[in-house]
Amino acid sequence: MRLTKFTDLALRAVMRLAVFEGDEQPTTREVAEAMGVPATHMAKAVTRLQRLGVLEARRGRGGGLALTALGRGASVGWLVRELEGSGEVAACEGEAPCPLRAACRLRSALRDAQGAFYAALDPLTVADLVSSPTGPVLVGLVGRRPS
Repeated sequence: MRLTKFTDLALRAVMRLAVFEGDEQPTTREVAEAMGVPATHMAKAVTRLQRLGVLEARRGRGGGLALTALGRGASVGWLVRELEGSGEVAACEGEAPCPLRAACRLRSALRDAQGAFYAALDPLTVADLVSSPTGPVLVGLVGRRPS
């Protein structure tokens, strides 16, 4: 299974925010620069994460981004499901439906594989993702120009 670039970006943003402590609240632009992505892309991910209740965003002086308690303890499997949506791995329906869809064994195998993928991510939390050695690397990131 392959994650969309959007989900990958959102997960990296959550991981970056998970290493900030206390009153430190980076801006969307600062997180984008640290991750080496355009601020416009990061802003879309931040908006989605805010709607999920994973982070809070405050504008103005003293504002910035902060991970919520839900975000810090969120299951990575849950987060990926929410960001990716509930679609199947293979598109058997649609404009040109597959002629095998009524009796296809591949479709059920792919559905099982997708379930196994999420089952592997379910026990992991955001906090787990930023434990050593990842956390110290995230703390050390400084702004880079988006590529």
